[in-house]
Amino acid sequence: MSVLEALEQLGGAATTGQLLALTSRAAFDRAVASGDLVRLARGRWALPGVDQARQAAHRLAGTVSHTSAALTHGWAVKTVPDRPHVTLPRSRRAPVRPGVVLHWADLSERDGLVTTPERTLVDCLRTLPFDEALAVADSALRAGFGRGNLAELADGVRGAGAARVRAVAAAATPLAANPFESVLRAIALDAGLGVEPQVEIREPELLGCVDLADRGRRIIAEADSFEWHGGRDQLAHDCRRYNGFAVHGWLVLRFSWEDVMRYPAAVRQVLEAAVAERAEVRCRVCRAA
Repeated sequence: MSVLEALEQLGGAATTGQLLALTSRAAFDRAVASGDLVRLARGRWALPGVDQARQAAHRLAGTVSHTSAALTHGWAVKTVPDRPHVTLPRSRRAPVRPGVVLHWADLSERDGLVTTPERTLVDCLRTLPFDEALAVADSALRAGFGRGNLAELADGVRGAGAARVRAVAAAATPLAANPFESVLRAIALDAGLGVEPQVEIREPELLGCVDLADRGRRIIAEADSFEWHGGRDQLAHDCRRYNGFAVHGWLVLRFSWEDVMRYPAAVRQVLEAAVAERAEVRCRVCRAA
């Protein structure tokens, strides 16, 4: 996997360690030298679109905002925007610019050319679909934005989209490792599962830690990446692990990055079928009793 492919799968912003887990040091060094990686801070990198967003904001005398601002703050996103998002004052109109997504608001919350972390979160959580908003919120929490601060911020939002902001804030967690896991959790919640992230399964001995688990229904959902599970040793470990889950009554569902990110409706169908299957099992047990 190339460095740019790895960074895209990681949500457009990642640490050095995350990138080196998916690619080689030589490839990483080449990407830095060629400018394919933009340094956000020590050990944190983003796609070149971050610089393009700053340039667009400067050219338009506006402010980098929404998912472009999220990337600038070092937060990962579900989909890296193909055009920079820039917010202009309400009093100013600009001609349609095909290379920029324009928004209008009278901003007091800005830090130089970029909206503040607080304003960026409100913009993203208010306007993005639930799964995309959750990916941003999870990443902000991973980067150190406080859960209490997020809850307080959401409680103070009024007007259109306020309920959506509060729903995303309530579901957000720093435990999701990346947008892949965040989006899978969003689909699972929407399908009716009560999933928790990074759950230790004990029966009573520790069988393993899983990406998502619905304890009540005994359903496990794993966000599987070939890079993490593709070696022979890892394959053998996974076989033992999943067999242990199965013999203790856990239903294990494994999803690829491609399915979660590109075919979410199909993933939701599988999860809904799993919920229905578990409900039927419970009914059979109740009737037998």
